[in-house]
Amino acid sequence: QVQLVESGGGWVQPGGSLKLTCAASGGTFSTLTIGWFRQGPGKEREFVATIDWQDRTIFYSDAAKGRFFISRDNGKKTVYLQMNSLKHIDPSVYYCGACSGIAIMSPPPGRYRCWGQGTQVIVSS
Repeated sequence: QVQLVESGGGWVQPGGSLKLTCAASGGTFSTLTIGWFRQGPGKEREFVATIDWQDRTIFYSDAAKGRFFISRDNGKKTVYLQMNSLKHIDPSVYYCGACSGIAIMSPPPGRYRCWGQGTQVIVSS
């Protein structure tokens, strides 16, 4: 079973950028759909972006569209989330998860498994 570890979070001023990394070990990473989700205090985990294993199907949430960009490097077993123009709505713990199915629009968190421990993003001036 694949294990995922998120990194790259931190503090950034509004309008700034961060690049999150989801690194995998074990399992067959190259055939998995990977998704990024985020969860704020007292809130449910919400979808941010997802990418299929062939890098051909990508979906973003409305909040992420145009500002965030997901990509993957199967050789490095890594998925990235480039986050630009960060806003006050973006602070959360960001998680990546793995799905053995195809990438779909607005997937529920329950479709994914093997969640990492998360990486915190803080947007503040």
